[in-house]
Amino acid sequence: MHKLLSYPLTLIYFVCFGLTLVIFHPIQWVCLNVFGYRAHKGSVSILNWFLMRCTNLLGTRYHFENAHAIPKNKPLIIVTNHQSMYDIPPIIWYMRKHHPKFVSKIELGKGIPSVSYNLRHGGSALINRKDPKQSIEALQELGQYIEKHNRSAVIFPEGTRSRTGVPKPFRTTGLKVLMKHAPSALIVPISINNSWKMLRFGQFPMGLGAFIKFKVHLPMAIQGDAETQIAQVEEQIKNGIIEVKS
Repeated sequence: MHKLLSYPLTLIYFVCFGLTLVIFHPIQWVCLNVFGYRAHKGSVSILNWFLMRCTNLLGTRYHFENAHAIPKNKPLIIVTNHQSMYDIPPIIWYMRKHHPKFVSKIELGKGIPSVSYNLRHGGSALINRKDPKQSIEALQELGQYIEKHNRSAVIFPEGTRSRTGVPKPFRTTGLKVLMKHAPSALIVPISINNSWKMLRFGQFPMGLGAFIKFKVHLPMAIQGDAETQIAQVEEQIKNGIIEVKS
């Protein structure tokens, strides 16, 4: 019954989702080219609020828990597990005061209205997984960028999303590069739960009634051995992931 009901609701969702991306693409262009970075960043935040509202059509709910007073005058490296593309809009919206920029695969930099434009022009790092040299250089630039402007880099160290919610081992290279080139940054671990349920049936139809939860853990300064600190961050994030249930 759940899956049967999801077919018509998914069609409605796709229409709303697509229209939102198409409408905000020229809005982003005008904001950036006429009014500058701040206006563009604001338009991206509002875009992602609307994308979250589109998922409400599927019964999706969100809870973002952050008990920490994270300073806005310091760069951040936001480290989180990755369960689906639906991890991203809540991070952009709820962490909007920290100007989040993403480490993303280069393929997403073209062909998707609004999303590709923001990735190319909003300060994110587009990496080619088949070209390690290009990937490292893009990460170095992102680290230097957030260090200079007191903004945030969001990285999913698992590399690819977990289709079942069970976390994958962290790949440490990208995080090490960001830590090296943004030495004054605070590392902000976040545990994400249940966004994989949006895709429990695959890309179509969508899963219904997911309650996606984000838990922000205590930020920490970069210090000591990078491998040891990354292992601590990984453990903290994984400890915040609830037992996976279908």
